Amino acid sequence: MCDSNRPTAAPERSIGKPARSLETGVAAGTLALARSVHAAGSDVIRLALIGCGGRGTGAALNALNTKANVRLVAMADAFADRIQNSLRSLRAHAKERVDVPEDRCFVGLDSYQKAIQSGVDMVLLCGPPGFRPAQFEAAVKAGKHVFMEKPVATDAPGVRRIMAANALAKRRRLAVAVGHHLRHEVKHKEVVKRIHEGMIGEVMFLRVYFNSSGVWVRERRPGETEMQYQVRNWYYFTWLSGDHIVEQHVHDLDVGNWIKQAHPVRANGMGGRQVRIGPNYGEIFDHHAVEFEYADGSRMFSFCRHMPNTWGSFAEHAHGTKGRAEIEGHGRGFLYVEGKPPMEWARGPDGHQLEMDDLFAALAAGQEYNEADWAAESTMTAILGRMATYSGRVVSWDEALQSKLDLSPGRLAWDADPQPKPGHDGLYPCACPGVTKAW
Repeated sequence: MCDSNRPTAAPERSIGKPARSLETGVAAGTLALARSVHAAGSDVIRLALIGCGGRGTGAALNALNTKANVRLVAMADAFADRIQNSLRSLRAHAKERVDVPEDRCFVGLDSYQKAIQSGVDMVLLCGPPGFRPAQFEAAVKAGKHVFMEKPVATDAPGVRRIMAANALAKRRRLAVAVGHHLRHEVKHKEVVKRIHEGMIGEVMFLRVYFNSSGVWVRERRPGETEMQYQVRNWYYFTWLSGDHIVEQHVHDLDVGNWIKQAHPVRANGMGGRQVRIGPNYGEIFDHHAVEFEYADGSRMFSFCRHMPNTWGSFAEHAHGTKGRAEIEGHGRGFLYVEGKPPMEWARGPDGHQLEMDDLFAALAAGQEYNEADWAAESTMTAILGRMATYSGRVVSWDEALQSKLDLSPGRLAWDADPQPKPGHDGLYPCACPGVTKAW
C-alpha cells in the first residue's frame, strides 16, 4: 500500500448527540501526537492488551510487528487462562517486544481499569463488544491512544456512549483506530476509489454477504455462575456480541456505507433460528436477511448466516448504471465497466497488519488519526438490521439510534444476573418477529 494512501483523520460526521460530557481528568491541551504518544522520558510506545482471545492476540502481534518502537507491557482479561494462553503465543512470536510480568497481568471484569492505569501509552480493546463502550470511555478519560476491534457496541445506548467519548478523544488529539481491516486492504481501496470516481456510474444497489458455517462454542463449566458462562461463551448473547449480524457482518455493511459515503435511513428484514438451537447457542439468530434503504433511494441487500454445509460467501458487490464491482473479503477485487476489459486487483498484504501499520505511521508523523465516527455509524447500521430482523418491522435510522433499549446487565459482577436467562429446559428465549420490541 502506498504511503500517500494512508488514512489520516476521517471526516467528522455526527450520527447523534453525545450522551454526556466526559471532560474530566486530563488537560485539554496536548503535545503533538508524535511526542505525546510516548511515556515521559522514553521513546518506547507501551501497549496494554485488553481482551486476550484469538483476535486480541492477533491484534497485539500485528502491533508488535510494525516498524514502531513498541512493547507490550500489560494484559487484562476476565479470565486468567486467556491471558496465559495469549502470553505464551506472543512470547513465541515476538519475545523481544513482550515485557509482561505477573504483576501487570490483570484478571476480572474490572481488569481493564487496572491495565489502563498501568503506565501505558496505548490500549488495544479486543474483548467482547458489549464491554467496548465502557472501556473506550475509560481509556479516553485517561488520555490513552486506542485501537479497538469492531463492532464498537451492541446497542444504541452503547453507540451513543462511543460517540460521546470520541468527541473528547478528538479534542485531546488522541489516536483512535478501529478494526475494520477491509478499509486498509489494497483491493478494497482500489475498487472503492474507482467507484467514487464514477467508473461504474451511479450505484443503484449493493449486495453484501457474510455466510459461513459458524464459530466456536464453549460448554458450561461446573460451578460457573450465569455471568461467567455468558462472558466465556459471549458470542451467543446479544448484550455481549450484538448477534453475528453485528459482530461479523458489520465488515460488509461498513463497506457498503463506505461505497455510498452514507448510512441507511431505514431497514426491513427477516431472520431466525433454524439449525443452531440448543442451550449452548444462547439467544442469537443463525440467519438474517435485511434490505437497507439509503436517502437517495438506493438499496443494500444484506445476507448473513451461520449454517454448516451451505454456500459460503464473504463479499461485497456494487451495481451501477455503467458497470459493477465485486470485492472478495479475503480474495480479489474486480471492476466490470461497459466497453472496457475487466479490471482486477490481488488482495495484497493482510489488512489486519496494514491497519496497525497505518496507525503507527500516523503517530510517527504526528498526524491526527481517528476512525471511530464512521465505525460507530457502521455498528449502528448493523444494529439497525438486527432491530429489523428481531421485530419484523420497518425500522428507521432515527428511531433506532434514539433507542433506549440497553442490553447490558444492571451491574457487572460475577454474581450479577444478565438479562437473558435459560428456561427450565436450558434454552434461552430468542426474539420473535411480530412480537419482540427490539428498540
